[in-house]
Amino acid sequence: MEFALSDEQQMIAETARAFFAENATSERTRKAMALDGVDPDLWQGFCRDLGLSGIGISEAAGGAGLGLVELALVAENAGANVAALPLLGSLVLAAQAIAAGGSADQQAAHLPGLLSGEVIAAYVHDHELGADGDVLTGESRFVFHGASAALLVVSSNTGAWIVRADAPGVTITAQTTMDQTRPLACVTLDGAVGDPLADPAAAIARAHVAGYVALAAEALGGAQATLDRTVAYAKERVQFGRQIGSFQAYKHRLADMMIEIEQARSAVWWAACAVDEGSDDADLAAHAAKSFCADTFHMCAGNMIQLHGGIGFTWEHDAHLYFKRARAILSALGHGNWHREQIATRIFGDAA
Repeated sequence: MEFALSDEQQMIAETARAFFAENATSERTRKAMALDGVDPDLWQGFCRDLGLSGIGISEAAGGAGLGLVELALVAENAGANVAALPLLGSLVLAAQAIAAGGSADQQAAHLPGLLSGEVIAAYVHDHELGADGDVLTGESRFVFHGASAALLVVSSNTGAWIVRADAPGVTITAQTTMDQTRPLACVTLDGAVGDPLADPAAAIARAHVAGYVALAAEALGGAQATLDRTVAYAKERVQFGRQIGSFQAYKHRLADMMIEIEQARSAVWWAACAVDEGSDDADLAAHAAKSFCADTFHMCAGNMIQLHGGIGFTWEHDAHLYFKRARAILSALGHGNWHREQIATRIFGDAA
């Protein structure tokens, strides 16, 4: 398993880093928070100008033919800037599900619009979803960017379907959430008719593992950004005639953040490489990466607020954007305790 990035992967990382640093600014993010958490110019620029929306999807399905390593590079840099765009729900979950489990006709009908950014999709997963044939009944209260979606990929333990957001029997209600850069919605299905995916098991498996890796990479990027910003502040802020970064207790907190971030980085690349190479440990690695990286980001975001002092608590400072995103990632796609339970079950079996 090779953990060194190729020249092409380094170019993708540098391109994504420059794009988000220039375009996903704090000012634009705050404006997007009042617009269903989507910066439309950023989204169109990402899908059309940058051309990275098809990463992680095969060329046969209309994508770039790259893997989760490249997708993780993009997600990491999006997370570093708390970018307000429906990357997770539309491209990582919904598009990956259609690419992995949809028929050729379904892929041709839906993927071009998703990859171009013209259509936003949301992923709705509910274990207790009722299905009478293709007629669906159920509710999911935590759907990423559900209120902005024109298309839904709905899955349960019994199958997976594509449903139009404006179809009869579909009700979408925007939720008030802590992280306004990635709002949630409640999706209620009451007799809605879905188009069944050709291979639901493959669609669900791919969507979930891609979601875990992408969230882990996003958390890694966010954690690194909190450390970088805090280090920069430590060099500027003077107290008692000295830079605050020179105080031992302050340096110890920064060192703790760095150690956790480096471990998180290893977890992300292990998971992404394991999935791309079809390793037997891919599922375990994805669960490990999501749980560890989410915890790391939450710890680092909390330290960022504490180490910035009073200004870190204010609405005007971006520290709260990182902390809210970190807190949301903790429970997104399963809490860390659930992921660690999955790891224990895969290692110890019934003894877990």
